Amino acid sequence: MTTLTAPDLLGQALLDYHGGRTAAALTVHCNAADDEPLPAAYFFRTLLQMPALERRALDECRGRVLDVGAGAGCHALELQSRGFEVKAVDVSAGAVQVMGARGVRTAARHDLFAPLPADERPYDTILLLMNGLGLAGTLDGLDRFLAHARTLLAPGGQILATSSDVSYLYEDEDGALVLNLNGPYYGEVEYTWTYKKQTGEPFPWLFIDAALLNDAAATAGYQAEFIDEEEDGQYLVRLVPVGLAEAANQAI
Repeated sequence: MTTLTAPDLLGQALLDYHGGRTAAALTVHCNAADDEPLPAAYFFRTLLQMPALERRALDECRGRVLDVGAGAGCHALELQSRGFEVKAVDVSAGAVQVMGARGVRTAARHDLFAPLPADERPYDTILLLMNGLGLAGTLDGLDRFLAHARTLLAPGGQILATSSDVSYLYEDEDGALVLNLNGPYYGEVEYTWTYKKQTGEPFPWLFIDAALLNDAAATAGYQAEFIDEEEDGQYLVRLVPVGLAEAANQAI
């Protein structure tokens, strides 16, 4: 019996761009918004091309960094240039191949919930950019990730992540929210990639508003600090496990 594997469309697009096909672009399908193109070039942006929230997040990094959902490695490369020890991970095999070719020293294929290898020290910073909390997929997935992240973090460690409030997608012409109160949380959406006439498997993505994240973080035993926010509702948050923070302070 042959097992069919979903195509790595993101990886294909990144490999094509890295190989010189600068027009490579995915099409993003979302059940809550219109289709839109996503140029592969966006994953190769330089520091000056990054949004202000991403640049701020890089400035807030400390210690050993785990860059989750690293794509083509633009953040990992910038942090390396600043002297950080960085491990960059992504579920896309093609992305990991591109990161290695671009000079990311430690790149591996892992998902959000991969356990810490027995021979690997915990991290001081877990970095989740490009609406990186979306990798959790759902509110339940976020709870699961926050519990799991404690096993990846050193005492005094932090999660630096971006997300967005997408309630504006559900506003009527008068600006009032039109939500199905009996349905799932409005920030739980479904995405699909298309590239070179191939369509990948749907995957869940989470956009969580700041108030709900603050509640989820508190329930999971984290202190949430909202560092910065942009006009479109996207924000940068620092999450610090309370127990780990206290252990670090007692050790000083």
